[in-house]
Amino acid sequence: MRAKWPFLAVILGLGLGYVAYPYVTLYRLGVAVRGADAATLHRLVDWPAVREGIKEDICDYVVDDPQDRQASTQLPAFGASFVRGITASAVDQNVTPEALVDAVRPASTAPAARTTPPPGADVKVGWAFFQGPMVFRVNLRAPGQVEPIKLEMDLRGGRWQVRRVWLPRELLEHANPRT
Repeated sequence: MRAKWPFLAVILGLGLGYVAYPYVTLYRLGVAVRGADAATLHRLVDWPAVREGIKEDICDYVVDDPQDRQASTQLPAFGASFVRGITASAVDQNVTPEALVDAVRPASTAPAARTTPPPGADVKVGWAFFQGPMVFRVNLRAPGQVEPIKLEMDLRGGRWQVRRVWLPRELLEHANPRT
């Protein structure tokens, strides 16, 4: 009976560590954003995968989703490919760890200038939980936004990393060159 306790303690410790690990990664992500740590953001986020997902969402919204638009305003094939190319270029240039750090950094670092938080600094975790043994989902709430920003982290190679971000429709509308 005594030989089982160390084994059970190890199993329990591993289980608790597994459950806590994505929350620790999410905490590290928040600290990196608030601390303007682009190097840590680079490690915690699979930027090529995130960029591809955002490109897909923007293109789906702009080109493929004619919601609230008449059929006559849909782009022909050439226009659709042109918009996809512009979108891909813009996302590749603007969705980077450095751009995220710049977006949440105050305009001035002087203490007197920091009377209001920088844009994006007020984002709070609304919900975070496992979607499966290797997938962890997070809903982020920003002031003034109805829909949350959704993140998906995957466990690969022994570490949790953000692999997909879904932006709310209102943010995608800002990326729509036709609105």
